[in-house]
Amino acid sequence: MNDADTRFMALALSLGRRGMGNCWPNPAVGCVIVREGRIVGRGWTQPGGRPHAETVALAHAGAAARGATAYVTLEPCAHRGQTPPCAEALIEAGLARVVAPMEDSDPRVSGQGFEMLRRHGIDVTTGVLAAGAARDHAGFFLRTEQGRPLVTLKLAASLDGRIATGAGQSQWITGAEARRAVHGFRARHDAVMVGAGTARADDPALTLRDLGIDRQPVRVVVSRHLDLPLLGKLARSAAQVPLWLCHSATADGERMKAWEGLGARLIPCAVTAGQVDAADVLRALGRAGLTRVLCEGGSALTASLLAADLVDDLAVFCSGMAIGAEGLPAIGALGLTRLDDAPRFRLEGTTSIGADILSRWTRV
Repeated sequence: MNDADTRFMALALSLGRRGMGNCWPNPAVGCVIVREGRIVGRGWTQPGGRPHAETVALAHAGAAARGATAYVTLEPCAHRGQTPPCAEALIEAGLARVVAPMEDSDPRVSGQGFEMLRRHGIDVTTGVLAAGAARDHAGFFLRTEQGRPLVTLKLAASLDGRIATGAGQSQWITGAEARRAVHGFRARHDAVMVGAGTARADDPALTLRDLGIDRQPVRVVVSRHLDLPLLGKLARSAAQVPLWLCHSATADGERMKAWEGLGARLIPCAVTAGQVDAADVLRALGRAGLTRVLCEGGSALTASLLAADLVDDLAVFCSGMAIGAEGLPAIGALGLTRLDDAPRFRLEGTTSIGADILSRWTRV
Protein backbone atom coordinates (compact mmCIF):
# COMPACT_ATOMS: atom_id res chain seq x y z
CA MET A 1 0.00 0.00 0.00
CA ASN A 2 1.27 3.48 -0.85
CA ASP A 3 0.02 7.06 -1.00
CA ALA A 4 -1.40 6.52 -4.49
CA ASP A 5 -3.39 3.52 -3.26
CA THR A 6 -4.89 5.61 -0.48
CA ARG A 7 -5.72 8.50 -2.81
CA PHE A 8 -7.40 6.40 -5.48
CA MET A 9 -9.29 4.29 -2.93
CA ALA A 10 -10.63 7.47 -1.32
CA LEU A 11 -11.94 8.50 -4.75
CA ALA A 12 -13.51 5.06 -5.27
CA LEU A 13 -15.26 5.34 -1.89
CA SER A 14 -16.63 8.77 -2.77
CA LEU A 15 -17.98 7.38 -6.06
CA GLY A 16 -19.56 4.42 -4.28
CA ARG A 17 -21.52 6.74 -1.98
CA ARG A 18 -23.37 8.05 -5.03
CA GLY A 19 -25.26 4.76 -5.09
CA MET A 20 -26.37 4.87 -1.44
CA GLY A 21 -30.13 4.55 -1.14
CA ASN A 22 -30.48 3.57 -4.78
CA CYS A 23 -28.88 0.16 -5.31
CA TRP A 24 -30.30 -2.12 -2.60
CA PRO A 25 -30.09 -5.03 -2.00
CA ASN A 26 -26.58 -4.68 -3.43
CA PRO A 27 -23.79 -2.72 -1.73
CA ALA A 28 -22.97 0.78 -2.96
CA VAL A 29 -19.57 0.04 -4.51
CA GLY A 30 -17.21 2.41 -6.29
CA CYS A 31 -14.45 1.53 -8.75
CA VAL A 32 -11.56 3.49 -10.24
CA ILE A 33 -9.22 2.05 -12.89
CA VAL A 34 -5.76 3.58 -13.07
CA ARG A 35 -3.03 3.03 -15.63
CA GLU A 36 0.40 4.60 -15.29
CA GLY A 37 -0.93 7.08 -12.74
CA ARG A 38 -3.83 8.22 -14.91
CA ILE A 39 -7.51 7.45 -14.27
CA VAL A 40 -8.88 5.64 -17.33
CA GLY A 41 -12.19 4.38 -15.92
CA ARG A 42 -14.58 4.99 -13.06
CA GLY A 43 -17.99 3.78 -12.00
CA TRP A 44 -20.36 3.01 -9.15
CA THR A 45 -23.20 0.55 -8.60
CA GLN A 46 -26.17 1.64 -10.67
CA PRO A 47 -29.86 1.96 -9.65
CA GLY A 48 -31.36 -1.36 -8.64
CA GLY A 49 -27.90 -2.83 -8.14
CA ARG A 50 -27.05 -3.46 -11.82
CA PRO A 51 -24.66 -3.04 -13.46
CA HIS A 52 -21.98 -3.31 -10.79
CA ALA A 53 -19.32 -0.64 -10.30
CA GLU A 54 -16.58 -2.74 -11.92
CA THR A 55 -18.65 -3.32 -15.05
CA VAL A 56 -19.31 0.41 -15.43
CA ALA A 57 -15.66 1.31 -14.87
CA LEU A 58 -14.41 -1.34 -17.32
CA ALA A 59 -16.79 -0.08 -20.00
CA HIS A 60 -15.47 3.43 -19.39
CA ALA A 61 -11.83 2.30 -19.59
CA GLY A 62 -12.16 0.06 -22.64
CA ALA A 63 -8.83 -1.30 -23.91
CA ALA A 64 -6.94 0.97 -21.48
CA ALA A 65 -7.87 -1.43 -18.66
CA ARG A 66 -5.27 -3.97 -19.83
CA GLY A 67 -2.33 -3.88 -17.44
CA ALA A 68 -4.05 -1.34 -15.18
CA THR A 69 -4.95 -1.31 -11.48
CA ALA A 70 -8.57 -1.42 -10.31
CA TYR A 71 -9.46 0.20 -6.99
CA VAL A 72 -12.72 -1.40 -5.81
CA THR A 73 -14.39 -0.62 -2.49
CA LEU A 74 -15.44 -4.22 -1.84
CA GLU A 75 -14.23 -7.64 -2.97
CA PRO A 76 -15.37 -8.25 -6.58
CA CYS A 77 -18.22 -10.74 -6.73
CA ALA A 78 -17.42 -14.33 -7.71
CA HIS A 79 -20.88 -15.80 -8.18
CA ARG A 80 -22.98 -15.80 -11.33
CA GLY A 81 -26.34 -14.11 -10.81
CA GLN A 82 -28.16 -11.84 -13.24
CA THR A 83 -24.73 -10.91 -14.65
CA PRO A 84 -21.34 -12.68 -14.86
CA PRO A 85 -19.01 -12.33 -11.86
CA CYS A 86 -17.09 -9.05 -11.64
CA ALA A 87 -13.92 -10.95 -10.77
CA GLU A 88 -14.25 -12.75 -14.10
CA ALA A 89 -14.79 -9.45 -15.94
CA LEU A 90 -11.62 -8.00 -14.39
CA ILE A 91 -9.66 -11.08 -15.44
CA GLU A 92 -10.93 -10.95 -19.02
CA ALA A 93 -10.11 -7.22 -19.23
CA GLY A 94 -6.48 -7.99 -18.43
CA LEU A 95 -6.10 -6.08 -15.16
CA ALA A 96 -2.66 -6.44 -13.58
CA ARG A 97 -3.67 -5.51 -10.02
CA VAL A 98 -6.78 -5.12 -7.88
CA VAL A 99 -6.85 -3.08 -4.66
CA ALA A 100 -9.78 -3.51 -2.25
CA PRO A 101 -10.41 -2.74 1.43
CA MET A 102 -11.96 -6.04 2.52
CA GLU A 103 -13.76 -9.26 1.74
CA ASP A 104 -17.44 -9.35 0.87
CA SER A 105 -19.51 -10.73 3.76
CA ASP A 106 -21.93 -12.43 1.34
CA PRO A 107 -21.19 -16.18 1.73
CA ARG A 108 -21.51 -16.58 -2.05
CA VAL A 109 -18.43 -14.37 -2.43
CA SER A 110 -16.46 -14.14 0.83
CA GLY A 111 -12.83 -14.61 -0.25
CA GLN A 112 -13.69 -16.36 -3.50
CA GLY A 113 -13.43 -13.23 -5.64
CA PHE A 114 -9.90 -12.53 -4.42
CA GLU A 115 -8.94 -16.18 -4.86
CA MET A 116 -10.22 -16.18 -8.46
CA LEU A 117 -8.16 -13.09 -9.24
CA ARG A 118 -5.00 -14.54 -7.70
CA ARG A 119 -5.40 -17.83 -9.57
CA HIS A 120 -5.24 -15.86 -12.80
CA GLY A 121 -2.06 -14.03 -11.85
CA ILE A 122 -3.61 -10.74 -10.75
CA ASP A 123 -1.88 -9.06 -7.80
CA VAL A 124 -4.40 -8.41 -5.01
CA THR A 125 -3.85 -5.85 -2.25
CA THR A 126 -6.35 -5.61 0.61
CA GLY A 127 -6.82 -3.46 3.71
CA VAL A 128 -6.64 -0.05 2.03
CA LEU A 129 -9.01 2.36 3.84
CA ALA A 130 -10.80 -0.63 5.34
CA ALA A 131 -12.37 1.38 8.17
CA GLY A 132 -14.00 3.82 5.75
CA ALA A 133 -15.26 1.01 3.54
CA ALA A 134 -16.67 -0.87 6.53
CA ARG A 135 -18.58 2.27 7.45
CA ASP A 136 -19.96 2.76 3.95
CA HIS A 137 -20.98 -0.91 3.61
CA ALA A 138 -22.28 -1.32 7.18
CA GLY A 139 -25.89 -1.73 6.07
CA PHE A 140 -25.00 -4.39 3.51
CA PHE A 141 -22.88 -6.26 6.08
CA LEU A 142 -25.65 -6.11 8.70
CA ARG A 143 -28.11 -7.56 6.21
CA THR A 144 -25.84 -10.41 5.11
CA GLU A 145 -24.55 -11.20 8.61
CA GLN A 146 -27.53 -10.41 10.89
CA GLY A 147 -30.45 -10.32 8.49
CA ARG A 148 -31.40 -6.70 9.18
CA PRO A 149 -30.64 -3.27 7.69
CA LEU A 150 -28.63 -0.51 9.32
CA VAL A 151 -30.87 1.88 11.25
CA THR A 152 -30.23 5.61 11.46
CA LEU A 153 -32.50 7.29 13.99
CA LYS A 154 -33.29 10.91 13.17
CA LEU A 155 -34.61 13.15 15.93
CA ALA A 156 -35.66 16.80 15.55
CA ALA A 157 -36.26 18.19 19.01
CA SER A 158 -36.27 21.29 21.18
CA LEU A 159 -33.33 21.90 23.47
CA ASP A 160 -35.27 20.14 26.24
CA GLY A 161 -35.85 17.05 24.10
CA ARG A 162 -39.46 17.63 23.02
CA ILE A 163 -40.86 16.89 19.55
CA ALA A 164 -44.27 18.52 20.02
CA THR A 165 -46.22 20.65 22.45
CA GLY A 166 -48.65 19.13 24.90
CA ALA A 167 -51.40 19.95 22.37
CA GLY A 168 -49.57 18.04 19.66
CA GLN A 169 -48.20 20.94 17.59
CA SER A 170 -44.85 20.02 16.02
CA GLN A 171 -44.46 22.10 12.86
CA TRP A 172 -41.91 23.45 12.96
CA ILE A 173 -39.45 22.94 15.82
CA THR A 174 -36.39 23.09 13.57
CA GLY A 175 -35.78 25.50 10.70
CA ALA A 176 -35.97 25.18 6.94
CA GLU A 177 -32.25 24.44 6.59
CA ALA A 178 -32.48 21.50 8.98
CA ARG A 179 -35.55 20.16 7.22
CA ARG A 180 -33.71 20.31 3.90
CA ALA A 181 -30.80 18.42 5.47
CA VAL A 182 -33.24 15.66 6.45
CA HIS A 183 -34.03 15.17 2.76
CA GLY A 184 -30.32 14.61 2.23
CA PHE A 185 -30.48 11.83 4.82
CA ARG A 186 -33.49 10.33 3.05
CA ALA A 187 -31.56 10.32 -0.23
CA ARG A 188 -28.79 8.20 1.32
CA HIS A 189 -31.13 5.57 2.74
CA ASP A 190 -33.21 2.87 1.08
CA ALA A 191 -36.26 3.58 3.21
CA VAL A 192 -37.84 6.08 5.61
CA MET A 193 -39.72 4.60 8.57
CA VAL A 194 -42.18 6.10 11.07
CA GLY A 195 -44.63 4.82 13.61
CA ALA A 196 -48.41 4.90 13.28
CA GLY A 197 -48.76 7.78 15.78
CA THR A 198 -46.54 10.02 13.68
CA ALA A 199 -48.38 9.04 10.50
CA ARG A 200 -51.72 9.94 12.09
CA ALA A 201 -50.61 13.15 13.81
CA ASP A 202 -48.48 14.69 11.04
CA ASP A 203 -49.96 13.20 7.85
CA PRO A 204 -46.43 13.09 6.34
CA ALA A 205 -45.65 12.34 2.71
CA LEU A 206 -42.19 10.92 3.66
CA THR A 207 -40.96 11.68 0.15
CA LEU A 208 -37.66 13.08 -1.08
CA ARG A 209 -38.10 16.67 -2.25
CA ASP A 210 -36.23 19.80 -3.34
CA LEU A 211 -32.93 18.06 -4.15
CA GLY A 212 -33.42 17.49 -7.87
CA ILE A 213 -33.51 13.71 -7.37
CA ASP A 214 -36.24 11.86 -9.23
CA ARG A 215 -36.28 8.65 -7.19
CA GLN A 216 -37.98 7.99 -3.88
CA PRO A 217 -37.10 5.87 -0.84
CA VAL A 218 -39.46 3.15 0.28
CA ARG A 219 -41.83 4.49 2.94
CA VAL A 220 -42.35 2.17 5.91
CA VAL A 221 -45.02 2.67 8.55
CA VAL A 222 -45.22 0.44 11.62
CA SER A 223 -48.89 0.16 12.53
CA ARG A 224 -50.18 -2.77 14.56
CA HIS A 225 -53.84 -2.25 13.64
CA LEU A 226 -53.39 -0.52 10.24
CA ASP A 227 -55.45 2.30 11.72
CA LEU A 228 -54.00 4.95 9.42
CA PRO A 229 -55.97 7.62 7.54
CA LEU A 230 -57.20 6.21 4.24
CA LEU A 231 -57.47 9.72 2.80
CA GLY A 232 -54.05 10.98 3.94
CA LYS A 233 -50.94 11.74 1.93
CA LEU A 234 -49.54 8.24 2.31
CA ALA A 235 -52.74 6.65 1.07
CA ARG A 236 -53.10 9.04 -1.86
CA SER A 237 -49.57 8.33 -3.08
CA ALA A 238 -49.32 4.60 -2.32
CA ALA A 239 -49.74 3.64 -5.98
CA GLN A 240 -46.94 5.99 -7.08
CA VAL A 241 -44.35 5.78 -4.28
CA PRO A 242 -43.61 2.47 -2.49
CA LEU A 243 -45.45 2.20 0.82
CA TRP A 244 -44.83 -0.79 3.09
CA LEU A 245 -47.00 -1.30 6.18
CA CYS A 246 -45.68 -3.48 9.01
CA HIS A 247 -48.62 -4.73 11.04
CA SER A 248 -49.96 -7.45 13.28
CA ALA A 249 -51.13 -10.62 11.57
CA THR A 250 -54.47 -10.06 13.31
CA ALA A 251 -55.05 -6.58 11.87
CA ASP A 252 -58.56 -5.89 10.60
CA GLY A 253 -59.22 -7.70 7.32
CA GLU A 254 -61.15 -4.85 5.76
CA ARG A 255 -58.31 -2.44 6.46
CA MET A 256 -55.85 -4.87 4.94
CA LYS A 257 -57.93 -5.07 1.78
CA ALA A 258 -58.28 -1.30 1.64
CA TRP A 259 -54.55 -0.68 1.88
CA GLU A 260 -53.72 -3.40 -0.63
CA GLY A 261 -56.25 -1.84 -2.97
CA LEU A 262 -54.46 1.49 -2.65
CA GLY A 263 -51.18 -0.15 -3.66
CA ALA A 264 -49.46 -0.63 -0.29
CA ARG A 265 -47.36 -3.70 0.49
CA LEU A 266 -48.46 -5.39 3.71
CA ILE A 267 -45.86 -7.05 5.93
CA PRO A 268 -47.23 -9.05 8.88
CA CYS A 269 -44.90 -8.99 11.91
CA ALA A 270 -44.82 -10.45 15.39
CA VAL A 271 -46.28 -8.55 18.34
CA THR A 272 -44.47 -8.32 21.68
CA ALA A 273 -45.87 -6.65 24.82
CA GLY A 274 -48.71 -5.12 22.83
CA GLN A 275 -46.48 -3.56 20.15
CA VAL A 276 -45.25 -4.67 16.76
CA ASP A 277 -41.88 -6.26 17.51
CA ALA A 278 -39.11 -3.95 16.29
CA ALA A 279 -36.61 -6.74 15.72
CA ASP A 280 -39.11 -8.69 13.63
CA VAL A 281 -39.85 -5.56 11.59
CA LEU A 282 -36.17 -5.15 10.74
CA ARG A 283 -35.78 -8.83 9.90
CA ALA A 284 -38.71 -8.52 7.51
CA LEU A 285 -37.20 -5.41 5.92
CA GLY A 286 -33.89 -7.23 5.57
CA ARG A 287 -35.59 -10.16 3.82
CA ALA A 288 -37.17 -7.64 1.46
CA GLY A 289 -33.70 -6.40 0.51
CA LEU A 290 -33.33 -3.15 2.45
CA THR A 291 -29.84 -2.30 3.73
CA ARG A 292 -30.25 1.24 5.14
CA VAL A 293 -33.33 2.57 6.96
CA LEU A 294 -33.86 6.10 8.29
CA CYS A 295 -36.29 6.12 11.21
CA GLU A 296 -37.98 9.49 11.77
CA GLY A 297 -40.00 8.60 14.90
CA GLY A 298 -42.26 8.89 16.76
CA SER A 299 -41.40 8.47 20.38
CA ALA A 300 -42.84 4.96 20.85
CA LEU A 301 -41.08 3.47 17.80
CA THR A 302 -37.88 5.28 18.78
CA ALA A 303 -38.02 3.79 22.27
CA SER A 304 -38.68 0.28 20.99
CA LEU A 305 -35.68 0.42 18.65
CA LEU A 306 -33.40 1.77 21.37
CA ALA A 307 -34.62 -0.74 23.94
CA ALA A 308 -33.90 -3.59 21.53
CA ASP A 309 -30.41 -2.21 20.73
CA LEU A 310 -31.30 -1.80 17.06
CA VAL A 311 -30.12 1.78 16.47
CA ASP A 312 -26.76 2.03 14.75
CA ASP A 313 -26.52 5.78 14.14
CA LEU A 314 -28.22 8.85 15.59
CA ALA A 315 -28.78 12.16 13.80
CA VAL A 316 -30.13 14.67 16.29
CA PHE A 317 -31.31 18.10 15.14
CA CYS A 318 -31.64 20.42 18.14
CA SER A 319 -33.33 23.82 18.02
CA GLY A 320 -32.94 26.69 20.46
CA MET A 321 -36.57 26.36 21.52
CA ALA A 322 -37.80 25.24 24.95
CA ILE A 323 -41.20 23.53 25.13
CA GLY A 324 -41.40 22.25 28.70
CA ALA A 325 -42.24 19.07 30.53
CA GLU A 326 -45.81 18.97 29.18
CA GLY A 327 -44.45 18.50 25.64
CA LEU A 328 -44.11 15.13 23.91
CA PRO A 329 -40.65 13.64 24.57
CA ALA A 330 -38.50 12.63 21.62
CA ILE A 331 -38.00 9.18 23.14
CA GLY A 332 -40.76 7.20 24.82
CA ALA A 333 -40.43 5.22 28.04
CA LEU A 334 -37.48 2.82 28.16
CA GLY A 335 -38.25 1.38 31.58
CA LEU A 336 -34.75 2.05 32.90
CA THR A 337 -33.88 2.05 36.58
CA ARG A 338 -30.07 1.94 36.24
CA LEU A 339 -27.87 4.29 34.20
CA ASP A 340 -25.65 1.33 33.34
CA ASP A 341 -28.53 -0.05 31.26
CA ALA A 342 -29.05 3.14 29.22
CA PRO A 343 -28.28 2.95 25.47
CA ARG A 344 -25.02 4.78 24.80
CA PHE A 345 -23.57 6.33 21.67
CA ARG A 346 -20.27 7.93 20.70
CA LEU A 347 -20.26 11.48 19.34
CA GLU A 348 -19.00 11.63 15.75
CA GLY A 349 -19.36 15.38 15.24
CA THR A 350 -21.56 18.46 15.38
CA THR A 351 -22.57 20.93 12.69
CA SER A 352 -24.50 24.19 12.69
CA ILE A 353 -27.37 24.08 10.22
CA GLY A 354 -29.11 27.42 10.08
CA ALA A 355 -30.24 28.22 13.62
CA ASP A 356 -30.10 24.55 14.64
CA ILE A 357 -27.37 22.10 15.65
CA LEU A 358 -26.94 18.64 14.11
CA SER A 359 -25.07 16.10 16.23
CA ARG A 360 -24.08 12.74 14.77
CA TRP A 361 -23.66 9.71 17.03
CA THR A 362 -22.80 6.06 16.46
CA ARG A 363 -23.25 3.00 18.63
CA VAL A 364 -20.51 2.37 21.20
